[in-house]
Amino acid sequence: MEENTLSTNALEGTVRGRLKGLNIQLPRVGTPLGSYAPAVRTGNLVFTSGQLPLVDGKLESTGKLADGISADLGYELARTCALNAMAAVADLVDLDSIVRVVKVVGFVASAPGFTGQPAVINGASDVLALIFGDQGVHARSAVGVAELPLGSPVEVEIVVEVRRPHPAIPLPSTRIRTI
Repeated sequence: MEENTLSTNALEGTVRGRLKGLNIQLPRVGTPLGSYAPAVRTGNLVFTSGQLPLVDGKLESTGKLADGISADLGYELARTCALNAMAAVADLVDLDSIVRVVKVVGFVASAPGFTGQPAVINGASDVLALIFGDQGVHARSAVGVAELPLGSPVEVEIVVEVRRPHPAIPLPSTRIRTI
């Protein structure tokens, strides 16, 4: 195999081992910017809140696609959002319990006339497929919007399916910041 490629059954081995092999480090989960949890589990699904391209608590870039932000930079920012979403998932469940990535929803702050949202959100989709192989291929929406929180160019949320725990093991509670 070539470097940075995975077999069709990418879930063999550990997710953290694959992340290490890909030289990808998940960030720490940031403090929510409002009254919500970064991720919530219900049954065998984990839903993340929209994740911005924050690095060490700060936006990597601000602006809109085709108005100061290139599609290539947008792609990288979407990748960062997806890794932040994975960190939120990892805060609730063992990454090795992930069965598959189910859905990705990406929002792209777009200048009038910009129609390249799918290519931008490929940054999120591609890194998830790289990490999880076929189990990382998902349903997706890529939506152009006028504005995003804090002037972010991109926001991504994901849904993952996880193995159900033994019935005697309680599901983890979600954490919510109170104001």
